[in-house]
Amino acid sequence: MNALVIGGARSGLAVAKLLKTKGYDVTLTTNQDFPQRDAIERLGIHVSLNDRDLNLVKPYNVVVKNPGIPNNHPLVCKFKSVVNEIEVATWFAPHYTYYAVSGTNGKTTTVSLLNKMLVSKNDNALLAGNVGYALSEAVFQDGDMVRDVALEISAFQMEGTPSFAPDVYGILNLSPDHLDRYDGNAEAYYAEKVRILPNVKCFVKNMDDANIVRLTQNYQGETITLSLKNQNTDIYRDGTHIMYRDIRLFDLSSLKIVGEHNIYNATMAAYMAYRANVPVEAIQNVIASFTGVEHRIEYVATVNGVRYYNDSKATNPESTEVALKAFDKNIILLAGGFDKRISFEGLRPYANRIKAIFVFGESAEQIKSVFPKAVVVKTMLDGTKNAINTAVSGDVVLLSPACASYDQFDNYEQRGTIFKEYIKTLE
Repeated sequence: MNALVIGGARSGLAVAKLLKTKGYDVTLTTNQDFPQRDAIERLGIHVSLNDRDLNLVKPYNVVVKNPGIPNNHPLVCKFKSVVNEIEVATWFAPHYTYYAVSGTNGKTTTVSLLNKMLVSKNDNALLAGNVGYALSEAVFQDGDMVRDVALEISAFQMEGTPSFAPDVYGILNLSPDHLDRYDGNAEAYYAEKVRILPNVKCFVKNMDDANIVRLTQNYQGETITLSLKNQNTDIYRDGTHIMYRDIRLFDLSSLKIVGEHNIYNATMAAYMAYRANVPVEAIQNVIASFTGVEHRIEYVATVNGVRYYNDSKATNPESTEVALKAFDKNIILLAGGFDKRISFEGLRPYANRIKAIFVFGESAEQIKSVFPKAVVVKTMLDGTKNAINTAVSGDVVLLSPACASYDQFDNYEQRGTIFKEYIKTLE
């Protein structure tokens, strides 16, 4: 048996190792050298540093691609069947129970909460997927076992999942994103989010999101409905309580992460944990102790009366809109980055909350067209320095880029970490 893995990074390296241990002759091709190359080759994995080498086109039992590689990549196009690492990982872990979460925003917060709840029941529970730890890496390291998995799954990761069948699947929300990948077509992006529905054992449906309702109206499988606006659903808000039918999952007064969006996130996590037989008391304890995830409206420091927040995970305008809603006024906004061909018009209504805005990266001019007072700078750190010089006591300096990071950074984590490290030097 032989396999081709197109693209390195975390998921590519992980699935290459996993397939090798399962008896495949594995070739890994990527477009640049990487620190783990020697270790990978010592395992007997063939490495090619030219991912456009058409000499690699030959019959394979399995072809896997990194989710970040588009489907029109010259090598990818040469194969009729291409899967992703999540699909492959599930082949070798039939005893994992998957609680999968997707949507445009809120996925990481939701699965992070869910994982803490699952761990309270059994400490071998796993947090994996788009959150940063490849499912293939977990299966490679741990093998198959009975375990619960809180899985964040993106649209890119759903491409190439013909047999992936999560036990529970929830979509938090849907709004335009990744239009650079989907030729400006939001419907094509949405279609990826519902691609796995025919395989899903139970679907948690947010009835407050019009796109989700529209796209799943013909779905006939087991469905648990959720609404914070209507009590005629399975999961609903009753005053300050979140209820699943007649079960009180948690009290909103105990939720420390702010914003209506986080109520949806916590509600999705709480139901999935309840479905996984986590005791209600344990769910409530996690809700009461959870303070958020790194890079998502993350408090960094207060210096000279100015509060600094890292929202680097805001890789689209809707995420930045959520962050702007969290502060009433005196926001000094840092925004910009990789151009995903998304409109920033939805941020215009928040102009009265923004005291100053510094924009950088490929999307700087597009954001400036929405906020004429925006100052274009070369880099995020240039913008940060300007923000510091502008801010006075009572202001909020908010890094919430509304864009992906790939034009100037490896990922949003690196972008947020650099921002935080710089702010820490001010203390």
